Amino acid sequence: MLQSLRETLFILLQRLLPARLLGRLVYRATRSTRPLLRNLLIGSFTRLYAVDLAEAEPPPGGYPSFNAFFTRSLRAQARPVDADPAGIVSPADGRIQQIGTLRGAALLQVKGSEYDAGELLADAAAAAAYRDGLFATIYLAPWNYHRVHMPLAGCIRRMTHVPGELWSVNATTAARVPRLFSRNERLVCHGEAAWGPFAVVLVGALNVGSMSTAWAGEVLPRRAHGPWHWDYPAGNPATTLGRGHLLGQFNMGSTVVLLLPRGIARWDAALAPGAAVRVGRAIGRLETP
Repeated sequence: MLQSLRETLFILLQRLLPARLLGRLVYRATRSTRPLLRNLLIGSFTRLYAVDLAEAEPPPGGYPSFNAFFTRSLRAQARPVDADPAGIVSPADGRIQQIGTLRGAALLQVKGSEYDAGELLADAAAAAAYRDGLFATIYLAPWNYHRVHMPLAGCIRRMTHVPGELWSVNATTAARVPRLFSRNERLVCHGEAAWGPFAVVLVGALNVGSMSTAWAGEVLPRRAHGPWHWDYPAGNPATTLGRGHLLGQFNMGSTVVLLLPRGIARWDAALAPGAAVRVGRAIGRLETP
């Protein structure tokens, strides 16, 4: 009873918060290079979440801002990529929130709640390629490594920024807010492999002021109506990325959704909601040459 009340109050608080204003304030604070504020934020965060920095590769002179710390790189070989070239590797560190097969165009958010792939991608035509296909949703907790990597080799042919709301994406909110991932602001990366399309969706969240990609840099929220699209030619060196290569990063934390067409691959049967994954770990295998 008490737990249910706490969850209800948490959702109500999110409804009342001025999310955009809060996001702008967090954006400015996390990019401040003032030593007092920077050190306070990094020290408090590290203690609160027991962040493991053993694998981090700090820049010479230390982190210039909290955001630089939050989006920190790792030491070489800290995330070895699965040796099997047919392996589909986790694009992020975190926990599996859901994994499985689309029901037509529907992805499972939580038991009894689904959302539409066309709405998630803001492109019904592109979503048709994933009908009855595969999806995996990975939640990144605050203490996780927050860079996103390619799950397989391919070329990013289109990037779409979709404006939206800024709900938290934790399990409590996912269970209580319908269509959460297709309501929140997000960055959709449409990839193309030798066998066809795939999509990696970076879903924004409360306090996520922006997202970045390896080829375009920071993509900031926009006030005007969207979505906005950036198209790239096949073979573009900047958007042709190998398996496990850096795709982008969250400037503050969130969720990644991976979509694959039907008949292309199978997920690791041992994976279930709640399972911990790390970049480079095989979460599935391609079944096509």
